[in-house]
Amino acid sequence: MAILSAAFVLFLVLDPLGNIPLFLVALKEVDPARHKRIIIRESLFGLGFLVLFLFLGRYILQLMQISQSSLSIAGGIILLMIAIKMVFHGSEEIFKTSNMGEPFIVPLAIPLISGPSAMTTVVLFMAREPDKWLQWLIAVILAWLVSATILFFSNGLSRILRKRGLIALERLMGMLLTTVAVEMFIKGVQNLF
Repeated sequence: MAILSAAFVLFLVLDPLGNIPLFLVALKEVDPARHKRIIIRESLFGLGFLVLFLFLGRYILQLMQISQSSLSIAGGIILLMIAIKMVFHGSEEIFKTSNMGEPFIVPLAIPLISGPSAMTTVVLFMAREPDKWLQWLIAVILAWLVSATILFFSNGLSRILRKRGLIALERLMGMLLTTVAVEMFIKGVQNLF
């Protein structure tokens, strides 16, 4: 898998366009002057967790005696569930009743930027070809950089695209992620046999 294709897969998993409404809801009670600083801080935390899982995730899996085939099948199922949610249902209601003030690490860095599917994806990259660690690191940074940039400009993008435009883009990304999830599942089953 080339750097750009790995970065694209991870970008789809990170789903920054789908996260725009969630970021806006989570930051609603925060002074708008602090939004950009919070997004930068939370994005950096998210990158830190992704890099941590990129390098340590496979050791955690070895410690738990989880095979690459099992990880690939589980990752495919998780991605498929996320993709289905992206295609058929919005996710703004996650934060509707919370009045949490300024978020710190949770829920923006984890799980919105660096969630289970993103962590699973980077672990899968490294598990398949650990000798390409530099390529995977570059792919993670590229995907994160594009995602963080989109989230940084989330207020403006939200005004331009409006709710319907954001939903349409999220559904398109969900459709693309569905194919990635099915492919990951099939490869896991093939590796099993």
